[in-house]
Amino acid sequence: MDINYELYKVFYHVAKTLSFSEAAGILFISQSAVSQSIKVLEKRLDVSLFTRSTKRVALTKEGELLFKHIEPAVNLIDRGESQLLSSAKTGSVQLRIAASDTICRYYLVPYLKHFHLLYPDVHLRVINGTSLRCAELLEAGEADLIVANSPNPALTNTMRLHEVKTFFDVFIANPEYFPLGGRRLSLKDLQQLPILMLSKRSTTSVFLHNLFLQHSLELAPAIELSSNDLLIDFARIGLGIAFVPDFCVAGANRNGLVLLETNEPMPERKLIAACDGTLPLPEPADHFIRLLEHDIKPSCSAPENGDGSEK
Repeated sequence: MDINYELYKVFYHVAKTLSFSEAAGILFISQSAVSQSIKVLEKRLDVSLFTRSTKRVALTKEGELLFKHIEPAVNLIDRGESQLLSSAKTGSVQLRIAASDTICRYYLVPYLKHFHLLYPDVHLRVINGTSLRCAELLEAGEADLIVANSPNPALTNTMRLHEVKTFFDVFIANPEYFPLGGRRLSLKDLQQLPILMLSKRSTTSVFLHNLFLQHSLELAPAIELSSNDLLIDFARIGLGIAFVPDFCVAGANRNGLVLLETNEPMPERKLIAACDGTLPLPEPADHFIRLLEHDIKPSCSAPENGDGSEK
């Protein structure tokens, strides 16, 4: 069907803002032109895309379906235009990587450093968000590559996944406040202790709650935060037992904290690099994934201070 791209562009902005007037302002055209474009598109597709009333505009089911496909297409075109303009002005291209603060700080820093040394003309843009949010950014075309933990319910079957690291989660405590060293604790034992963990909008929280449910136990954390570093700090001052990825408390960063042994083995989790499997992989993203897969990085340890935000 031969439909002018400009009609889809108008539809995209109306669907995103749910406002004919806001879309008109973004596109620098009149509101009547926006309305006319939508009417033409609806006529050519032979469907109603919006329900209109005096107070609000809403997508119909057909409109929602179309928007689901149009949004990543528009983002892809915008990304291509931005890269071309950036390349024309600076001679460089951009690589947008989304990852949580924790993954950036404790895992990605040396790879980012090495990539920058190898490809100084590639502008790195790092976007922070939970692993759930990063998957959403990738699906919306707002990131070229994400590094997130798995399992992750926000990952879709249209994404190309590359396993780059395995890890285990651990419970840590200050033995001065919780002298539990040498004991093997069951999840039921841990249920009676003040658990410090990431907030519900994180894959780590989903993972731990599901683990307890698998053993017919309900988890009621004492404190929920958005930072793994704060969880470690709170455990250090005796506020409870923190649940964090093992790579956050490796070596000197443990600093007096002890790992608690559990009767139930902690399931292994993975860090994955993911990209949109429906699109050609940008060359910079391919190079970065290769660094991760082959563990190519210079000697570079994590900084002593940082946010360590949720994963």
